[in-house]
Amino acid sequence: MGKILMKGNEAIGEAAIRAGCLNYFAYPITPQSEVSEYLSHRMPEAGGVFLQGESEVAVGYMVFGAAACGERVFTTSSSPGISLMSEAISYIAGAQCPAVFVNIMRGGPGLGGILPSQADYFQATKGGGHGDYRLLVMAPASVQEAVEMVMMAFPLAEKYRNPVMILGDGLIGQMMEPVEFPENLKSEPSNKDDWATTGMDKRKSKKKNIVKSLFLDPVVLNNNNLTLKEKYNRMKREDVMWESYNTENDYRLLIVSYGTMSRVCKTAVDNLKGEGIEVGMIRPKTLFPFPEKAVLEAASKKGCEMALSIEMSMGQMVEDVERSVRGRCPVEWYGSCGGNVPTPEEIMDVVRSYLS
Repeated sequence: MGKILMKGNEAIGEAAIRAGCLNYFAYPITPQSEVSEYLSHRMPEAGGVFLQGESEVAVGYMVFGAAACGERVFTTSSSPGISLMSEAISYIAGAQCPAVFVNIMRGGPGLGGILPSQADYFQATKGGGHGDYRLLVMAPASVQEAVEMVMMAFPLAEKYRNPVMILGDGLIGQMMEPVEFPENLKSEPSNKDDWATTGMDKRKSKKKNIVKSLFLDPVVLNNNNLTLKEKYNRMKREDVMWESYNTENDYRLLIVSYGTMSRVCKTAVDNLKGEGIEVGMIRPKTLFPFPEKAVLEAASKKGCEMALSIEMSMGQMVEDVERSVRGRCPVEWYGSCGGNVPTPEEIMDVVRSYLS
């Protein structure tokens, strides 16, 4: 059908509908409120359910309820709102239900500000709630990629029976770009009869499906956590995604950056190349699982003297970069998280200072 000029938040909502999700519960918070505004009229048009909850806490459990029934369901929020949903996300992960959460990040901590940030990296990748659980986390760098990742998120959530998070930022939500909705990313929901609470009569089964995350027997709870751990290991084997940029030639410095910050870094890499300074870049598309092998290989390349994590946070991704590099070279950080996005010129100056 060709490309359509859309705001990121609206494109995210439309992508979910195109992916076959007809259940959306949310509570407004800047800078993602346009998703709710768009779906308040678009979801009923598509025959789906739109409901604004009384709080993010309530929304989290609405998502849990729909997910337990095996329905495709998602919500969108921004940083403090995701914090309030974190208990429900832990429950959903513990009960092994598929659901999709979109976080259009804003600055923090606390109320912070409403401008773009990437300061929820720890929250998303290390588990923002309690207990041993992980989310599959994808980070788009454009509105088009946000569309594609949202459409991929639902089958991935069903594949692993686990929450999937799209980690964007205020730029992704607010910018307008041409997008198209790929037909090849449409998918049918996976079979849910063996676990979802769809009713014994409907399933024509004598077996009750009970969705829960309460396991009072320590042996049973330990076994459940081992099952979850193997699931996360499978994610690492099968669904890690990244982009390599300008890594085919020799370089002295490797940039690791994700999301919209990586677009700024690409411009800096291109400009530096014009000056005769070669810089390689790895852009993680999944933050969990993190592309450890790709970063290690890029940092181990002959001539690479250091890795530089560039992000709109106070260096939250540095730990994963350091773990991936395994001491092959030093790892440094550059960025900001007050809402001002570092410019290509700033990044070029930082690179020159390290290589001088």
